[in-house]
Amino acid sequence: MAVALAVRGVAKSFGPDEVLSGIDLDAESAAIMTLLGPSGCGKTTLLRIVAGLETADRGSVEVGGVTVAGPGVHVPTERRRVGMVFQNGALFPHLSVAHNVGYGLPRGERKQSRRIDEMLELVGLAGLGDRMPDTLSGGQAQRVALARALAPGPAVLLMDEPFSNLDAVLRSRLRREVDEAVRAAGVTTVLVTHDRQEAFALSDRVAVVRDGRIVQVGTPRDLYVHPVDDDVAAFVGEVGGRLTPDGPLLRPEDLAVSTVADECGEDRVGGTVTRAEFAGADAFLEVRLDSGASVTVRVAGGDVPAATGDRVFVARRQRQRD
Repeated sequence: MAVALAVRGVAKSFGPDEVLSGIDLDAESAAIMTLLGPSGCGKTTLLRIVAGLETADRGSVEVGGVTVAGPGVHVPTERRRVGMVFQNGALFPHLSVAHNVGYGLPRGERKQSRRIDEMLELVGLAGLGDRMPDTLSGGQAQRVALARALAPGPAVLLMDEPFSNLDAVLRSRLRREVDEAVRAAGVTTVLVTHDRQEAFALSDRVAVVRDGRIVQVGTPRDLYVHPVDDDVAAFVGEVGGRLTPDGPLLRPEDLAVSTVADECGEDRVGGTVTRAEFAGADAFLEVRLDSGASVTVRVAGGDVPAATGDRVFVARRQRQRD
């Protein structure tokens, strides 16, 4: 697969604070890559460097095989062939939807009008070109911002926390709509988020950013099943704990629990339920093991097999994880 975006050795400091520490990253053509990390980890700074809104202290950036940032090189944002969708959409309030979408297009009334119509159709807003931004819902405004970013035909689309200002229901729906739109457009997309569910739902590959470094890159499944360390494991999913001090870190669904010892196999560990929680489709038991350690067990189906204070036995489920 061809590489549409290549970042090599990018570093950035603000005063004495190093925000990025030699970042290397490849985004494949027509794929969705997500930078996933907590607030302050440097992911948005990296996105802004790719866009040309910040200048790296060292390192290089290539877009579509062309160096746009590096030693002695700084191509202006408008010439980088990147589109940008900001957290708040950043629409021009005095321009109509159509004029917002057409803002970055070359002049030529017929071609421009046709392209605007194509983009509004792509994002599901056909016929709304005459509307003003203040008449749009939050989801509609973000789709206009997406159409504006896609209209010039960028080599790379950059999206900075585009769903964070929306409620949960709208966020989920818009996520699906954006996924369909960018894949239909065939554009390489780099998304920034702190939301693991969002990253997993949208991405072909995810780069986990921590303290200005990329600590792991892989498919969503790779990160969930084979996290590089305990911190990544906890960041990308719920952690159940360890059955023994030197045992592997397990997910809640990797554990089985029973009040009958023989039902758990020979590697079972005894303990006492300290909390039982019904969560709809699932139930969760917190168990304090005889060793003093605690684990969390997910029970599918929502049936709570034991109550607080009950003696139980916990073992690792036998399942294929690879």
